[in-house]
Amino acid sequence: MKKSSGAVFDAIAAKAHAAPFPNVEPAVHHRFADYFALTKPRLNFLVVVTAAVGFYLGAGTNLDLLRWAQAIVGTALVAGGAAGLNQIYERDTDSLMWRTRTRPLAAHRLTVPEATIFSVTLSAAGLLLLATRGNLVAAALALLTLVSYNVVYKPMKRRSQLATLVGAIPGALPPMIGWAAARGGLSAGAWTLFAIVFVWQIPHFMAIAWLYREDFRRAGFPLLPVLHPDGRSTARQAVLFSLLLLPVSMLPFWAGMTGVSYVIGAGIGSLGLLAAAVSFASERTNERARRLFLGSITYLPILWLLLIADRR
Repeated sequence: MKKSSGAVFDAIAAKAHAAPFPNVEPAVHHRFADYFALTKPRLNFLVVVTAAVGFYLGAGTNLDLLRWAQAIVGTALVAGGAAGLNQIYERDTDSLMWRTRTRPLAAHRLTVPEATIFSVTLSAAGLLLLATRGNLVAAALALLTLVSYNVVYKPMKRRSQLATLVGAIPGALPPMIGWAAARGGLSAGAWTLFAIVFVWQIPHFMAIAWLYREDFRRAGFPLLPVLHPDGRSTARQAVLFSLLLLPVSMLPFWAGMTGVSYVIGAGIGSLGLLAAAVSFASERTNERARRLFLGSITYLPILWLLLIADRR
């Protein structure tokens, strides 16, 4: 009997000590994942790469790998903080949309104070790193990106279809941040990179807006596919800016940054993106919008590779 009681006691004690441990690690893991998701890592990966390319091109033959890494980390921190602040502002509309309903704030896995502290800390750390290890111009551009994205673009997104063009401004600033961090200021090369990213964003976003038009309609965003459900105006914007990208993509050559190889590659890539936009305009289906989206996310990395390979 004593043996049996002891065995029961040991079993209970073992369960009491073991029970918390299976639950603690997943809880910590999920919480870390939620904070990480707050930074929108997939979206901001392209932002960071763009800033890195801007630094590399701006540095020319005087590339300092440590300063390059510091500029990349600083930009990543500011971008992550901006994404978190964005999700705080849009938590109500995020909860209405299918593709964003599981975000940490929309799903109430993180509180607003938690997200605010985390996002502000990231942004402040990134700005401080850019100011102290880069320069004040790079830090000022990063601050401009943060403010224009969250204070100007996001509120405007709920009121006007013109928000797409306004939002393309902070979206095009990362290569200038990198360039300024490398050179201490801005020059023609930085503005050519800004122009390319600014124009590229419109066909890219038109494809996204069409694919998720029902989500945007449900959330009350007055985007072109919501205001004009037939898709003609959405397709026109995609074609117009894809066409504009042809001459704009040649600006690095005219600025003396690249050679003829870049011109040939950029021309072929721009024509391919234009073809995808025209295809979408001729038949406004999800399949063709998806092709335009895939073409746009392929186009920019290829353009950066061409710029790096044929840098002058």
